[in-house]
Amino acid sequence: MSGRTDSDAAPAISRAAQADEPEDHGERGDQGEPDAHDEPDASGEPGDHDDRYDRDEHVGEARRARWTAAGAGGLLCLAGCAAALLRLTGPAPAVVPAAYALGAAVCALAAVLGSRGRTRRALWLLVAGTAVMAVGDQFD
Repeated sequence: MSGRTDSDAAPAISRAAQADEPEDHGERGDQGEPDAHDEPDASGEPGDHDDRYDRDEHVGEARRARWTAAGAGGLLCLAGCAAALLRLTGPAPAVVPAAYALGAAVCALAAVLGSRGRTRRALWLLVAGTAVMAVGDQFD
């Protein structure tokens, strides 16, 4: 092997990659079926499909997810704070109220992230905060 960098392998590779790509059908899908925007509406004109209703459904789902994440985070935060205060006044070791307080802080962070639309991260933080509270309760 001579190690030449200007060999003819690159054009052959690019032709093979182009052969694997589907043909361009304009505005139609991969199978040649018309797109949702190409279907005629009530006036009979293609391309006048109003997808405003599709967006409204997704906006409603996102809003519900944000409210759920924020509400669950706030509720778990309040429960963790209440449990930390109750355990602090009792004969429990100091690690128990600290674990409840830490779990409540994580759940509060989850509520903030959930209200900002980061619902997946908020879900994982809710799980982690609840697990911290549960592990802390085992020390009692």
